[in-house]
Amino acid sequence: MERNRALLLDAARTVFLERGYAGATLDAIAEEAGFSKGVVYSQFAGKPDLLLALLEHRIADRAEGNARVVESADAGEALRTLMRGFARDSLVEAGWARLLIEFRVVAARDARLNARYARLHDLTLDRLAATLGEALSRDGRAAVLPVRALAQLVLAMGSGAVLEQAADPAALPVDVLERLVDRLTDPA
Repeated sequence: MERNRALLLDAARTVFLERGYAGATLDAIAEEAGFSKGVVYSQFAGKPDLLLALLEHRIADRAEGNARVVESADAGEALRTLMRGFARDSLVEAGWARLLIEFRVVAARDARLNARYARLHDLTLDRLAATLGEALSRDGRAAVLPVRALAQLVLAMGSGAVLEQAADPAALPVDVLERLVDRLTDPA
């Protein structure tokens, strides 16, 4: 049962990244996994559940990776190292970022789906705020606004950068984000 779920999630990730949220179908996901559509429904209620399950895994993976980055960064460079990692990930994983933006728009139009997404987004914000707080502390800095608001700005800038880079791959290089975040923090 868990094996089927894992295979379906892997297949869903592949299909979502290839076709986008709107273009992905449960039939295509089932075919990619080598299952019938009935097996998909035995594990997930539908396409939104598949994407939310992928998102839940991604949130956990990203939070762990961000924590490792901060732990291994030199004091005084933790925040910049974290920002560089965000920028690198947005380039390397631009397909995932565009998929998430697409899903967020769909979810915003469905109150129940948006509430489910919002719970996961709050988890992302909590974990990112904690990581940013740790990075600031290691760097001997403090945010000039609440750290959760800083986390929201970082996520918003990341989404915006992905959209800008879709039109112009050279838009908003990492040093722009670094300089902006520097201006949003002060020496403690």
